[in-house]
Amino acid sequence: MPTVLGLVDKTRDTWMSQAEFMRPNRRVVNLSRLGLLFADLDTYRVPALAGFSPDALASYVMYFCAEEGIPAPSMLIYSGRGIQAKWLLEGTIPRQALPRWNACQRYLVERLAHVGADRMAKDASRVLRTVETVNSKSGEVCRLVHVQSGIDGQPVRYNFEYLAESLLPTARWTIEQQRQAQAERIQRKPFKLVSVLGGKTNNLRGFSGRQLAWDRLEDLRKLADLRGGVSEGCRMQHLFWRLNFLLLSGATNSKQMYHEASALARELDPQWNSRSRELMTLFSKAKAFEAGEKVSFEGRDYAPLYTPRNDTLINLFRITPDEQRQLRTVISPCEAAERHRKREEGRRRAAGAVDREIYLEVTVDRRAEAQTLRAQGLSIRAIAARMGVSKTAVGRYVSDIVEPTTSVHITNCEALLA
Repeated sequence: MPTVLGLVDKTRDTWMSQAEFMRPNRRVVNLSRLGLLFADLDTYRVPALAGFSPDALASYVMYFCAEEGIPAPSMLIYSGRGIQAKWLLEGTIPRQALPRWNACQRYLVERLAHVGADRMAKDASRVLRTVETVNSKSGEVCRLVHVQSGIDGQPVRYNFEYLAESLLPTARWTIEQQRQAQAERIQRKPFKLVSVLGGKTNNLRGFSGRQLAWDRLEDLRKLADLRGGVSEGCRMQHLFWRLNFLLLSGATNSKQMYHEASALARELDPQWNSRSRELMTLFSKAKAFEAGEKVSFEGRDYAPLYTPRNDTLINLFRITPDEQRQLRTVISPCEAAERHRKREEGRRRAAGAVDREIYLEVTVDRRAEAQTLRAQGLSIRAIAARMGVSKTAVGRYVSDIVEPTTSVHITNCEALLA
């Protein structure tokens, strides 16, 4: 990359993607990893900031972030008309974290709207102007105007988990508003118990809708890898559902849908020319989804896009139990129960629990030791102190020692009863 940048004609408009991709295009389905969060601030659109110098804009943005409780950007870049704010990460995060990264991006853009944050410049495939190149609209050179230095004198880098925890809880104010509105509705209506069908019927852990959609997209791609590709006749089915889940995840939108579809089609088969007309229904549903529309079914509201159950996908793609074991979310209740069992087993091991066989072996040894000490005339308290266990445990260990008189007594009682 340094070599490529050294060859760039700096008198021309030049942009660079902010993420890394595993194929030679910047479609989000080809995302490899991310190393920063960013916001493109069109400060020239804010009347109060018009005429500010680049340094003055940088100072105002830093002040605004401090006032709003937003972590200070690692660096601010003057783009020729506005400011690029960037929060560098410690290392990179993988594609699996894209839904959470998107949530952080949405939060930053919403919070920085007062300083001209571009609502369209928040996706992983976005490009921003490259430093030291000209902005032909203003004639200004894109350049660095502020660096937030860390302990080592380098630009500060943030742990992604720290940033996510700092940003996302505050971004959940809409959820709190919905809960408050629901509580108020309940108070206005007379209290009434209603019996409803349904409930949790499997052991699947909870997922956010966007994360679940992204993971299902990844599962379909994994399924194709496990099978050595997708056979002719099944490619459109794979493309349709992959694109549906990509839209549901929020990683793309209807405007970019056909570009992402082309990238997914090439992934399925570089020689395959998919038919865009077969995606027209999905396009209309994507538009409705972005408009906030809902579809009611059996008394519940759903997104206009398709939200199938796991068993529907398993039957549709004929996913075998062996294949399910290598997938993340598209699994049967039996596989979910098995994973739940293993998680619980791991949790118990972490808490200090041992296998039943080991427990029984240790118990037998302790019982023999306790009975030996008891036969030597030691008291229960003395045995507990020597063995480092409770008196109750010692009582259980020595309770198997049966006195002869007790056996005779029981035999006599049985004889009398007979």
